[in-house]
Amino acid sequence: MSADNTKSEETYDGGCHCGYIKFSATLSPPLSEQKVINCSCSICRRAGYLLVYPPYEKVKWHNDSRSRCATYQFNEKIKDQLFCPKCGISIGIDFRESNIPVSRNHHYGLSVRTFNNIDLSTLTYRQFDGIGDVAPHGQDLSGIQYEIDEAERLKGSSN
Repeated sequence: MSADNTKSEETYDGGCHCGYIKFSATLSPPLSEQKVINCSCSICRRAGYLLVYPPYEKVKWHNDSRSRCATYQFNEKIKDQLFCPKCGISIGIDFRESNIPVSRNHHYGLSVRTFNNIDLSTLTYRQFDGIGDVAPHGQDLSGIQYEIDEAERLKGSSN
């Protein structure tokens, strides 16, 4: 495709399975030119995330869908994992208070699995070693967050 025919951005509609959460995300460059992140961290693996990172101003939540999202925080509790409270589909991550690099601050990490009419087999992926590169390094937090939170709660109530 010549430079004259290349789109600089494209808008994608998406949402959860039941339709309670709906959004439009404008990506620049378009999805076909992006490297979708396939992260190995515990939450991305368990949620099935395949992420792209549009800035806040490029995501339009329909019918107040952002406030409808249920959230989950773990580890440092500085970013919201977003999911539908009705059907349970994982939408992505709100990096609002995260300590991630400035290049992604004020961005959502949206799972392309929630985009409408996308053929995942046509996308280009980049593996990210979330287990090794995200604190606590080398530790899989799957299945232990409840125990961590309970220990903190009990420690706080004994003071």
